[in-house]
Amino acid sequence: MVQKTFNYKELQSRPERLAPGHRMCAGCGGTIAVRNVLKALHPGDKAVIGNATGCLEVSSYMYPYTAYEDSYIHNAFENAGATLSGVETAYRALKKRGKLKENYKFITFGGDGGTYDIGMQSLSGAMERGHDLVYVCYDHGADMNTGIQRSSATPQFADTTTTPSGKKSDGKPQGRKDLAAIMAAHGIPYVAQTTFIGNMKDLYVKSEKAIYTEGPAFLNIMAPCPRGWKYDAPDLIEICKLGVETCYWPLFEVADGKWILNYEPKRKLPVEDFLRRQGRFQHLFAPDGGHLIAAFQAEVDRRWEELLTRCNA
Repeated sequence: MVQKTFNYKELQSRPERLAPGHRMCAGCGGTIAVRNVLKALHPGDKAVIGNATGCLEVSSYMYPYTAYEDSYIHNAFENAGATLSGVETAYRALKKRGKLKENYKFITFGGDGGTYDIGMQSLSGAMERGHDLVYVCYDHGADMNTGIQRSSATPQFADTTTTPSGKKSDGKPQGRKDLAAIMAAHGIPYVAQTTFIGNMKDLYVKSEKAIYTEGPAFLNIMAPCPRGWKYDAPDLIEICKLGVETCYWPLFEVADGKWILNYEPKRKLPVEDFLRRQGRFQHLFAPDGGHLIAAFQAEVDRRWEELLTRCNA
């Protein structure tokens, strides 16, 4: 059952389900995503946590030790959705036979490499079959674990090791895949896009909805990476805020097919405010880069208007 009120003090007083001592980078959005999603589990509830190979996995798990307080499964890049599907199915079978009395929730985490690309097939299958689980993508916007290569989550013109900017290249030529819309097209009960804003209310509320909505749910969380995005660690929250205020990363949810806009900026900021804080976009601010920023702005505007249309339909 989803709580009707947001009690920040009560939320923060809950025990940590991701223990300290992991090896994630300072200023990494992945850890913040995991901690706050797991805070949305109600006290006393048990969970099985899945984790696709990636930054989060290699930094929070070293056999036989893990940073997770709940039951934990590490799986390959490509099969996080399939792994939790199998566990959830076995759980339902054991419950039906009366061999298991405890109630469990099933949550799996994957970066954009293991979600947008390598794990897309098993993710889609889990959603289409209707398993009662939550898939959380901590969206770094590139394949950070293996060397900051471009992924289909990487925004256009971003400098990565496989799309380096220079005299012959403006960075990644393609735009970013709209994964939240793809998941919504599966017709699942709940999809949401969020990031780290203010007191984390948006992230927490959506995490709780996803966990306690019966059936499959998907969360896409913008989780900046200091190495790949090239920002100073203390700037993490400000970058997330700018992502929302420029409408690069809108906050919305899709509940039972209904698109809902959760936040509309009073004054939409130009996307260059978001880009300027990241070293991966510094080449756009060269004297001859104005047309690239204009193209980026045009794409942000197009997607924003499309989202408004969906939410007002």
